[in-house]
Amino acid sequence: MRTLLTGLAMGESPRWHDDRLWFSDWGAQEIIAVDVDGKSQVVVRTQFSLPFCIDWLPDGRLLIVSGRENLLLRQEPDGALVVHADLRELSDKVWNEIVVDGRGNTYINGGSGIIALLTSEGSLRQVADGIAFPNGMAITPDNATLIIAESHGKKLTAFDIASDGSLANRHVWADLGDGVPDGICLDAENAVWYADVPNKRCVRVREGGEVLQTIDTDRGCFACMLGGRDRKTLFILATEWLGMDKIPEVSRARTGQVLMFDAPAPHVGWP
Repeated sequence: MRTLLTGLAMGESPRWHDDRLWFSDWGAQEIIAVDVDGKSQVVVRTQFSLPFCIDWLPDGRLLIVSGRENLLLRQEPDGALVVHADLRELSDKVWNEIVVDGRGNTYINGGSGIIALLTSEGSLRQVADGIAFPNGMAITPDNATLIIAESHGKKLTAFDIASDGSLANRHVWADLGDGVPDGICLDAENAVWYADVPNKRCVRVREGGEVLQTIDTDRGCFACMLGGRDRKTLFILATEWLGMDKIPEVSRARTGQVLMFDAPAPHVGWP
């Protein structure tokens, strides 16, 4: 395992895009992009407190979840951030993760335990509820299955995706035992990597829950993403965590890191 970056306030939502790893740095109110040699750039500075999670529309415009404001923002070509969707229509709780699938449909989840769908045509509706602290999401390459981390449920849950984007046939993809999943990503061997904050590790599991590999760290692992030149580098965002009520202290401590690990299989699916 190698260290790519240090001194972050608190990294979240890693995405491999245009040959760089992009991620949100909570507390610093920044979106950062870094290449595999460690050359980093602040690509967006936000005025709101926590740029929770990011993804891209098919036309290349960046989406940012402004979670506490309950808004989904879009970056225009001139750099301006505009409202892409007002999530208060569905919930005024804090919104969290986002994934855009291969058809241009956008899924966003929130602290009220729901998943929302914003279709490529612009309609917004709730498509699932009762999620036990919804966190990372991933969609299979065929756009047929959405997998979500239920942090408080200690499991990965899957849904079938209908042609209109609706979710059905909810089922447990993997019971994780004592695992507390946060950010997740899919690989080409139909395995999921999940980051785990309290257990300070990233774990690779297959459907059914068999543990294939575990990477232990000295701090909480918030999210992970496969990327790099061959898409077989696992990037891990890790921070010494004190709790949601102490984000200012965590940010000031600047213990956030981006770690790199050679993975056995390349990334597939979305994000």
